[in-house]
Amino acid sequence: MPIQWFPGHMAKAKREAEENVQLVDFVMELVDARAPLSSQNPMLQDILHQKPKMIVMMKKDLADASMTDRWIAYFNDQGMSAIAVDVNDQADMKQVVQTGQELGQEKQNKLKKKGVNPRSPRAMILGIPNVGKSTLINRLAHKKIAQIGDKPGVTKKQQWIKVKGDLELLDTPGILWPKFEEEIIGYRLAAIGTIKDQLLPLDDVVAFVIQYMQEHYPGPLLERYGIDRDMHDMWDIFVTIGKQRGALESGGNVNFEKVSGLVLNDLRAGKLGHLTMETPPQ
Repeated sequence: MPIQWFPGHMAKAKREAEENVQLVDFVMELVDARAPLSSQNPMLQDILHQKPKMIVMMKKDLADASMTDRWIAYFNDQGMSAIAVDVNDQADMKQVVQTGQELGQEKQNKLKKKGVNPRSPRAMILGIPNVGKSTLINRLAHKKIAQIGDKPGVTKKQQWIKVKGDLELLDTPGILWPKFEEEIIGYRLAAIGTIKDQLLPLDDVVAFVIQYMQEHYPGPLLERYGIDRDMHDMWDIFVTIGKQRGALESGGNVNFEKVSGLVLNDLRAGKLGHLTMETPPQ
Protein backbone atom coordinates (compact mmCIF):
# COMPACT_ATOMS: atom_id res chain seq x y z
CA MET A 1 0.00 0.00 0.00
CA PRO A 2 1.56 3.38 -1.01
CA ILE A 3 2.38 5.64 1.95
CA GLN A 4 1.31 9.24 1.34
CA TRP A 5 2.84 12.17 3.21
CA PHE A 6 3.25 15.65 1.73
CA PRO A 7 2.33 18.50 4.12
CA GLY A 8 1.97 22.05 2.85
CA HIS A 9 5.34 23.34 4.03
CA MET A 10 7.10 20.62 2.01
CA ALA A 11 5.24 21.59 -1.17
CA LYS A 12 6.30 25.20 -0.57
CA ALA A 13 9.90 24.13 0.03
CA LYS A 14 9.95 22.25 -3.28
CA ARG A 15 8.71 25.35 -5.15
CA GLU A 16 11.34 27.54 -3.49
CA ALA A 17 14.09 25.04 -4.30
CA GLU A 18 13.02 25.05 -7.96
CA GLU A 19 13.11 28.85 -8.03
CA ASN A 20 16.52 29.19 -6.35
CA VAL A 21 18.55 26.35 -7.84
CA GLN A 22 19.87 28.70 -10.55
CA LEU A 23 21.55 30.76 -7.81
CA VAL A 24 23.98 28.00 -6.86
CA ASP A 25 26.97 26.30 -8.48
CA PHE A 26 26.18 22.81 -7.27
CA VAL A 27 23.79 20.84 -5.09
CA MET A 28 24.74 19.11 -1.87
CA GLU A 29 22.25 16.29 -1.27
CA LEU A 30 22.30 14.71 2.17
CA VAL A 31 21.27 11.09 2.60
CA ASP A 32 21.36 8.73 5.57
CA ALA A 33 24.28 6.30 5.34
CA ARG A 34 22.05 3.54 6.76
CA ALA A 35 19.62 3.80 3.82
CA PRO A 36 21.38 5.85 1.13
CA LEU A 37 19.02 5.17 -1.77
CA SER A 38 15.77 5.09 0.17
CA SER A 39 16.67 8.45 1.74
CA GLN A 40 17.45 10.01 -1.65
CA ASN A 41 14.36 11.92 -2.75
CA PRO A 42 13.58 10.96 -6.39
CA MET A 43 11.45 14.10 -6.77
CA LEU A 44 14.48 16.32 -6.10
CA GLN A 45 16.24 15.05 -9.19
CA ASP A 46 13.76 17.03 -11.30
CA ILE A 47 14.77 20.21 -9.47
CA LEU A 48 18.49 19.98 -10.11
CA HIS A 49 18.57 20.94 -13.82
CA GLN A 50 21.85 19.12 -14.47
CA LYS A 51 23.66 20.91 -11.64
CA PRO A 52 26.77 19.10 -10.37
CA LYS A 53 25.82 17.08 -7.32
CA MET A 54 27.64 16.08 -4.17
CA ILE A 55 26.19 13.24 -2.11
CA VAL A 56 26.90 13.55 1.62
CA MET A 57 26.18 10.31 3.45
CA MET A 58 25.32 11.38 6.98
CA LYS A 59 25.58 9.37 10.23
CA LYS A 60 28.34 7.11 8.95
CA ASP A 61 29.14 6.34 12.60
CA LEU A 62 25.85 4.38 12.79
CA ALA A 63 26.25 2.57 9.46
CA ASP A 64 28.10 -0.56 8.36
CA ALA A 65 31.49 0.78 7.20
CA SER A 66 32.00 -1.84 4.50
CA MET A 67 28.55 -1.11 3.06
CA THR A 68 29.28 2.63 3.19
CA ASP A 69 32.34 2.06 1.00
CA ARG A 70 30.17 0.15 -1.49
CA TRP A 71 27.62 2.98 -1.56
CA ILE A 72 30.31 5.60 -2.19
CA ALA A 73 31.56 3.53 -5.13
CA TYR A 74 27.98 3.22 -6.41
CA PHE A 75 27.33 6.99 -6.34
CA ASN A 76 30.73 7.71 -7.91
CA ASP A 77 29.85 5.31 -10.72
CA GLN A 78 26.66 7.35 -11.25
CA GLY A 79 28.79 10.46 -11.87
CA MET A 80 28.31 12.05 -8.44
CA SER A 81 30.90 13.05 -5.86
CA ALA A 82 30.12 11.09 -2.70
CA ILE A 83 31.55 11.25 0.80
CA ALA A 84 30.48 9.82 4.16
CA VAL A 85 30.65 11.93 7.29
CA ASP A 86 30.37 11.91 11.04
CA VAL A 87 29.52 15.49 12.03
CA ASN A 88 31.63 15.14 15.19
CA ASP A 89 34.76 14.39 13.15
CA GLN A 90 36.63 17.55 12.15
CA ALA A 91 38.46 15.73 9.35
CA ASP A 92 35.09 14.84 7.82
CA MET A 93 33.94 18.47 8.06
CA LYS A 94 37.09 19.59 6.25
CA GLN A 95 36.40 17.02 3.55
CA VAL A 96 32.91 18.44 3.02
CA VAL A 97 34.36 21.93 2.47
CA GLN A 98 37.19 20.67 0.25
CA THR A 99 34.89 18.59 -1.94
CA GLY A 100 32.49 21.54 -2.20
CA GLN A 101 35.29 23.85 -3.28
CA GLU A 102 36.36 21.40 -5.95
CA LEU A 103 32.81 21.13 -7.30
CA GLY A 104 32.45 24.91 -7.36
CA GLN A 105 35.76 25.48 -9.09
CA GLU A 106 34.33 25.16 -12.62
CA LYS A 107 32.00 28.11 -12.03
CA GLN A 108 34.88 30.15 -10.57
CA ASN A 109 36.99 29.47 -13.67
CA LYS A 110 34.14 30.71 -15.90
CA LEU A 111 33.86 33.91 -13.85
CA LYS A 112 37.61 34.53 -14.14
CA LYS A 113 37.46 34.18 -17.92
CA LYS A 114 34.73 36.83 -17.99
CA GLY A 115 36.87 39.16 -15.89
CA VAL A 116 34.62 38.77 -12.87
CA ASN A 117 36.25 38.56 -9.45
CA PRO A 118 35.89 35.04 -8.09
CA ARG A 119 33.54 34.47 -5.15
CA SER A 120 32.93 31.63 -2.75
CA PRO A 121 31.28 28.57 -4.29
CA ARG A 122 27.55 28.43 -3.63
CA ALA A 123 25.67 25.25 -2.85
CA MET A 124 22.07 24.36 -2.12
CA ILE A 125 21.68 21.78 0.64
CA LEU A 126 18.82 19.40 -0.03
CA GLY A 127 17.59 16.32 1.72
CA ILE A 128 14.69 14.61 3.38
CA PRO A 129 13.65 15.54 6.95
CA ASN A 130 15.80 14.57 9.93
CA VAL A 131 18.79 13.56 7.83
CA GLY A 132 21.08 15.96 9.71
CA LYS A 133 21.18 19.12 7.56
CA SER A 134 20.95 21.57 10.44
CA THR A 135 23.62 19.77 12.46
CA LEU A 136 26.00 19.72 9.49
CA ILE A 137 25.48 23.42 8.81
CA ASN A 138 26.13 24.34 12.43
CA ARG A 139 29.32 22.28 12.47
CA LEU A 140 30.55 23.85 9.23
CA ALA A 141 29.75 27.39 10.40
CA HIS A 142 31.14 26.73 13.91
CA LYS A 143 28.08 28.30 15.50
CA LYS A 144 24.41 27.62 15.98
CA ILE A 145 22.67 28.99 12.90
CA ALA A 146 20.23 26.28 11.92
CA GLN A 147 17.66 24.97 14.39
CA ILE A 148 18.19 21.34 15.39
CA GLY A 149 15.68 18.75 16.48
CA ASP A 150 15.39 14.96 16.69
CA LYS A 151 12.04 14.99 14.92
CA PRO A 152 11.45 15.41 11.16
CA GLY A 153 10.47 18.83 9.85
CA VAL A 154 12.35 21.28 12.11
CA THR A 155 13.71 23.57 9.37
CA LYS A 156 10.79 25.50 7.87
CA LYS A 157 12.43 28.12 5.59
CA GLN A 158 15.44 28.70 3.36
CA GLN A 159 18.45 30.68 4.59
CA TRP A 160 21.98 31.49 3.37
CA ILE A 161 24.93 30.49 5.56
CA LYS A 162 28.58 31.44 5.04
CA VAL A 163 31.24 28.88 5.92
CA LYS A 164 34.46 30.76 6.73
CA GLY A 165 34.47 32.41 3.31
CA ASP A 166 35.01 28.99 1.72
CA LEU A 167 31.42 28.16 0.87
CA GLU A 168 28.01 29.79 0.80
CA LEU A 169 25.24 27.34 1.63
CA LEU A 170 21.53 27.72 0.96
CA ASP A 171 19.74 25.67 3.60
CA THR A 172 16.32 24.30 2.71
CA PRO A 173 13.60 22.49 4.67
CA GLY A 174 13.54 18.72 4.42
CA ILE A 175 11.41 17.54 1.51
CA LEU A 176 9.72 14.16 1.22
CA TRP A 177 8.06 13.00 -1.98
CA PRO A 178 4.25 12.66 -2.10
CA LYS A 179 4.10 8.88 -1.66
CA PHE A 180 6.34 5.84 -1.35
CA GLU A 181 5.35 3.38 -4.02
CA GLU A 182 7.38 0.62 -2.35
CA GLU A 183 6.35 -0.16 1.22
CA ILE A 184 9.87 -1.26 2.10
CA ILE A 185 11.12 2.31 1.56
CA GLY A 186 8.68 3.51 4.18
CA TYR A 187 9.84 0.80 6.59
CA ARG A 188 13.51 1.75 6.14
CA LEU A 189 12.85 5.46 6.65
CA ALA A 190 10.60 4.82 9.63
CA ALA A 191 13.22 2.56 11.21
CA ILE A 192 15.93 5.23 11.10
CA GLY A 193 13.53 7.97 12.24
CA THR A 194 13.23 9.95 9.03
CA ILE A 195 9.45 9.91 8.86
CA LYS A 196 7.16 10.41 11.82
CA ASP A 197 6.42 7.34 13.89
CA GLN A 198 2.67 7.89 13.51
CA LEU A 199 2.75 7.18 9.76
CA LEU A 200 3.27 3.42 10.00
CA PRO A 201 2.36 0.77 12.57
CA LEU A 202 5.52 0.57 14.67
CA ASP A 203 5.18 -3.17 15.27
CA ASP A 204 5.32 -3.68 11.48
CA VAL A 205 8.44 -1.50 11.27
CA VAL A 206 10.10 -3.42 14.09
CA ALA A 207 9.16 -6.76 12.49
CA PHE A 208 10.89 -5.56 9.32
CA VAL A 209 14.00 -4.52 11.29
CA ILE A 210 14.20 -7.84 13.13
CA GLN A 211 13.77 -9.91 9.96
CA TYR A 212 16.41 -7.83 8.17
CA MET A 213 18.84 -8.19 11.06
CA GLN A 214 18.23 -11.94 11.29
CA GLU A 215 19.41 -12.20 7.69
CA HIS A 216 22.22 -9.63 7.67
CA TYR A 217 23.23 -8.80 11.26
CA PRO A 218 22.26 -11.75 13.50
CA GLY A 219 25.05 -11.19 16.04
CA PRO A 220 23.82 -7.94 17.67
CA LEU A 221 20.25 -9.26 17.72
CA LEU A 222 21.30 -12.36 19.63
CA GLU A 223 23.58 -10.46 21.98
CA ARG A 224 21.09 -7.76 22.96
CA TYR A 225 17.76 -9.61 22.91
CA GLY A 226 18.54 -13.33 22.80
CA ILE A 227 16.89 -13.61 19.36
CA ASP A 228 18.56 -15.96 16.90
CA ARG A 229 18.04 -16.20 13.16
CA ASP A 230 15.98 -19.39 13.45
CA MET A 231 13.16 -17.73 15.40
CA HIS A 232 10.41 -16.86 12.89
CA ASP A 233 7.22 -16.37 14.90
CA MET A 234 7.08 -12.60 15.43
CA TRP A 235 4.71 -12.94 18.40
CA ASP A 236 7.25 -15.13 20.20
CA ILE A 237 10.05 -12.74 19.26
CA PHE A 238 8.21 -9.74 20.72
CA VAL A 239 7.41 -11.71 23.89
CA THR A 240 11.05 -12.78 24.25
CA ILE A 241 12.32 -9.21 23.87
CA GLY A 242 9.64 -7.85 26.20
CA LYS A 243 10.48 -10.29 28.99
CA GLN A 244 14.22 -9.92 28.50
CA ARG A 245 14.09 -6.11 28.59
CA GLY A 246 11.24 -5.64 31.07
CA ALA A 247 8.71 -4.20 28.62
CA LEU A 248 5.80 -5.39 30.72
CA GLU A 249 2.44 -4.03 31.82
CA SER A 250 0.43 -4.71 34.96
CA GLY A 251 -0.21 -8.42 35.30
CA GLY A 252 3.15 -9.29 33.81
CA ASN A 253 2.01 -9.35 30.18
CA VAL A 254 4.37 -8.06 27.51
CA ASN A 255 3.51 -4.60 26.19
CA PHE A 256 4.09 -4.83 22.43
CA GLU A 257 4.02 -1.05 22.02
CA LYS A 258 6.83 -0.72 24.56
CA VAL A 259 8.79 -3.44 22.77
CA SER A 260 8.48 -1.56 19.46
CA GLY A 261 9.65 1.70 21.02
CA LEU A 262 12.52 -0.03 22.77
CA VAL A 263 13.83 -1.73 19.62
CA LEU A 264 13.57 1.45 17.53
CA ASN A 265 15.30 3.53 20.19
CA ASP A 266 18.11 0.97 20.37
CA LEU A 267 18.45 0.95 16.58
CA ARG A 268 18.54 4.73 16.25
CA ALA A 269 21.01 5.11 19.11
CA GLY A 270 23.43 2.60 17.60
CA LYS A 271 22.91 0.04 20.38
CA LEU A 272 22.27 -2.68 17.78
CA GLY A 273 25.65 -2.12 16.20
CA HIS A 274 26.67 -0.54 12.91
CA LEU A 275 24.17 -1.54 10.26
CA THR A 276 22.94 -0.49 6.83
CA MET A 277 19.39 -1.28 5.79
CA GLU A 278 19.95 -1.73 2.03
CA THR A 279 22.63 -2.72 -0.48
CA PRO A 280 23.60 -0.89 -3.68
CA PRO A 281 21.87 -1.99 -6.90
CA GLN A 282 23.95 -4.27 -9.07
